[in-house]
Amino acid sequence: MGLKEKIPFYDSLTIPYHIGKASAYALRYGFPGRKLTVIGVTGTNGKTTTSFMIWKMLNNAGRKAGLMTTVGWGVDEIHEQVEHMTTVDSNLLNQRIKKIADSGAQYLVLELTSHALAQHRAIGVPIDIAVITNVTHEHLDYHKTFERYRDAKRKLFKMARYGVINADDPSAEYFESDIDDFVTYGVEYGDLKADKIKLSPYSVEYKIPSLENLEIKTQIGGQFNVYNSLACVAVGKRLGLSDKEIVDGIHALTSVEGRMVKIDEKQDFTVVMDYAHTPDAFEKLLPDMKKATKGRLIVMFGSAGGRRDPSKREPMGEIAGRYADIVMLTEEDDRDTPGAEIIEQIAKGARKSGKKDGEDLFMELYRPTAILKCCEMAKKGDTILFLGKGNEKTIERADGPHAYYEEDEIRKALKKIKK
Repeated sequence: MGLKEKIPFYDSLTIPYHIGKASAYALRYGFPGRKLTVIGVTGTNGKTTTSFMIWKMLNNAGRKAGLMTTVGWGVDEIHEQVEHMTTVDSNLLNQRIKKIADSGAQYLVLELTSHALAQHRAIGVPIDIAVITNVTHEHLDYHKTFERYRDAKRKLFKMARYGVINADDPSAEYFESDIDDFVTYGVEYGDLKADKIKLSPYSVEYKIPSLENLEIKTQIGGQFNVYNSLACVAVGKRLGLSDKEIVDGIHALTSVEGRMVKIDEKQDFTVVMDYAHTPDAFEKLLPDMKKATKGRLIVMFGSAGGRRDPSKREPMGEIAGRYADIVMLTEEDDRDTPGAEIIEQIAKGARKSGKKDGEDLFMELYRPTAILKCCEMAKKGDTILFLGKGNEKTIERADGPHAYYEEDEIRKALKKIKK
């Protein structure tokens, strides 16, 4: 009975298949992960930026490192990740790890999703350091409960030799119980605790008292990058980098594709594109952007359809309604779910925060048109946040995927309003 409660029937059938498949591909490619020091990064938000930060820090210090993330993979040159998934299937995963190892890399920074961990795709890849950024409600369409989602991420720590854990996250104690050797980080709690924090949308500065007031400065803004960079510091210390190598490496990362990208076509308002697509990401991003905006904050987003988790839609609308002056709702990989249905679920939350249809709450199903409308209503000093798509190269509608890149659409709209 206890076993059935922990492992649902459908998982009890698929787990042996996934383990066998991953083991077979690891064997086929000669267990390439064993030739590298592997840093596995998981969490609801911040995985990709944290992974890039660690990769940049290592290479900047002369320690050749490979990278496999949502955005791309490679060593010196990052190849675009065209697959619509963060952690690719076990065949391609081991194939790419082998290429990275064969290139002479010493390290691999590997972004791992809850889906990949639940499906044991990384079996045969030894994890030297496991990093958890945070755990908030996401992917409940697949995992069904928050506890199962969290437990999928815990698998990484059960595989690892050393852990880097966000002490401010409510689930921290679970990860701490899964590993003997670990360090914690945070703003409120942690072995590595940020102090005297200075935030802006485009940079973060703080000191770490436990490391003799080590001063960290990023070139990517937002409160979440305090946490992302603290995790990076913890990894650097574990791998024996000097303080200077850690500081310089973190500062060397100027951008991550699709994350907090500032788009400039000489307009008199600010435009930022980001991948944020969860309530937690909204709660961390929007207050900072509101404070930094002289005029109005305009926020455009949607929510994925298909069998994706609908429970996050209303909370996202409520958070956006609380901080944004204007909310524009649109499509975001609606798949086979009617876009109007998704938008209405989000709008319900925005209305709870006081937003009114046609006044400061707008709906436009076709995303390129929604972008243009946001640009047309922006005034000098305003900030527009385009959220949810980031670096993705397609948008999924009822008839399948369509070629789409948010930055191109934004630039096109900005040029159009200037004519």
